[in-house]
Order: sequence, then structure tokens, then C-alpha cells
Amino acid sequence: MQRRSRYSPEFREAAAKEVVERSRSIAEVARDVGVLEQTLGTWVRKYRETHPVEGGDELSVSDRARLKELERRVRELEQENEFLGKSAAFFAKKFR
Repeated sequence: MQRRSRYSPEFREAAAKEVVERSRSIAEVARDVGVLEQTLGTWVRKYRETHPVEGGDELSVSDRARLKELERRVRELEQENEFLGKSAAFFAKKFR
């Protein structure tokens, strides 16, 4: 029989905060911290019960997905912009 591992309350709260406050998916955080999705889901539910949202402006699932997509697009555009700046500097230096 395998012994169940125990997690400290601080560990549980930190993992739940990742999901709630940073709008990360339960599956993603569960992989990162090394727990089952169901376990983390329970921690998140309990965290939300004990820490109610002030103002009630929590994002819906579709809004969260749209926000994540927009953040990804911004990162891509910033990388492209950085690359174009470096290439422009390279060619300006080369043809002097």
C-alpha cells in the first residue's frame, strides 16, 4: 500500500493562487507543481470559498482564453519588433 503524500497549507495556497490570481489553467499549474489536476482543483475551490473576489470582476473562461491569446500575440509582436530593430541596425552598419 502506497502512503499518500501530504502538502503544507502554504504549498496548497500558493498553488491555488497561481490558478486564481494569475489566470493559469489548473492543468498547467498541476504539471508545474507535480500534483494531480483533481487535487489542485479541490485546493482552488477551497481557496475561492475562503478568499471571495472583491468587486466580483472575475473573468469568465472565454474571457480568460481570449486574454491568454492576446498576451501570446503581444509577445510574438514584441519579438518580431526586436528582431526588426536588430536587423535594421545590422544593415545600417553594414552599408556605411
